[in-house]
Amino acid sequence: MLSRRRWWILALLCAITAINFIDRQTVSVLAPLIKPIFHLSNAAYGRVVAAFQFGMLTGELPMGWVMDRWGCQLGLIAAVLWWSTATGSQAFMRSGLQLGIMRFWMGTGECGNYSGGTKTVSRIFPKGERTLALGIFNSGSVIGAVVAPPFIVYLAQRYGFRAAFLAPALLGVVWAFLWWLTYRGPSEVTAQDAMQTVPLASLFSQSSTWAVMLCRFFVGPVIQFYWYWLPSYLYSVRHLSLIRVGGLSWIPFFLGGAGGVAGGMAAGWLHKRGTSTYNVRRSTMLGSSMFCFASFLVPFCPSMPISLLIISIAIFGHNFLSANMYGAITDLFPENAVGRATGLSGVAGSLSGLLFPLLTGVLVDRSSYTPVFILAAAMPLMGTISLFLLAQRDRFNAPHQTPECMKYPK
Repeated sequence: MLSRRRWWILALLCAITAINFIDRQTVSVLAPLIKPIFHLSNAAYGRVVAAFQFGMLTGELPMGWVMDRWGCQLGLIAAVLWWSTATGSQAFMRSGLQLGIMRFWMGTGECGNYSGGTKTVSRIFPKGERTLALGIFNSGSVIGAVVAPPFIVYLAQRYGFRAAFLAPALLGVVWAFLWWLTYRGPSEVTAQDAMQTVPLASLFSQSSTWAVMLCRFFVGPVIQFYWYWLPSYLYSVRHLSLIRVGGLSWIPFFLGGAGGVAGGMAAGWLHKRGTSTYNVRRSTMLGSSMFCFASFLVPFCPSMPISLLIISIAIFGHNFLSANMYGAITDLFPENAVGRATGLSGVAGSLSGLLFPLLTGVLVDRSSYTPVFILAAAMPLMGTISLFLLAQRDRFNAPHQTPECMKYPK
């Protein structure tokens, strides 16, 4: 019963991550429709996209605090209902300004997906299974990236573009109800927990906090580059038609999606053989960052199929690394600080998520995609090195709170 319940909880975490990424991509998929309707120039549309990223940056720390203070059950319900309301409200917007405000609102809630999900995994899975669970949880982003385009286009063509905002919002509401029914356990937030809450100033004083922030600063923008720029690259550089771009651009995400699960399985395999947690993280993250160097080859490859294969390898490596990066956060911080530690790393990731697209645009306009692919190849390794240079090594193997799954009554 115990094992079955936590895997059902993990399935729900994977599902809400998929819904999260469908919500995120709705505007980009509908851009050809809504730009003329709302009279949006490319610059105005860029501000709408930036509003969401700024919302993520603004909401990361408050959402991390909510997860640590309220617990995983109420915290995730609050986050999902908050961003789902914003998602649904976009169906009633009449201007680009209104749409941008709603996207900002949505961003402030969607960042709670990772702080809440990471904290939940740290509570219900023992250390040896935690990275696999995080990989499965994070694989929802790949599912969302693959499902979003056909799902959103179908809704827009069949029922109008406004329905494409309402349907994902309703999915979020249904998910919140299922989460309330499924995530049952002893009280997560007690008076003793509140007294033991780690002060924010204490987190900032720890080198491990800066380690995970720098790691996510360098790692995070790489997958976002592929999400937001791969279709443009295939169209403008590889000269594929829009139909072929739509038919091919999902393939690297589908193939690369196995990386998160593989990263978790590799970490679990090493744990079972007695490898220390520090060495597990070091070997898996350094090894997978080497796969990310495949990005370096993309602009120099003349073959379109091989280019897609190389991109798939790079995304595989990124997802492999990300599963262990989130696992490292649960290693380095006690359970009552995991939410805010994840939130702080998300602040760093959101900041680079704002800056890297601006740099990408400048480099592409003034040069080509080549320097961007080179940066995408090197940044995961830079993030990994930052983590292991700054993190407190003894914290990786420090015992933390007993996983919540071990406390469920039989």
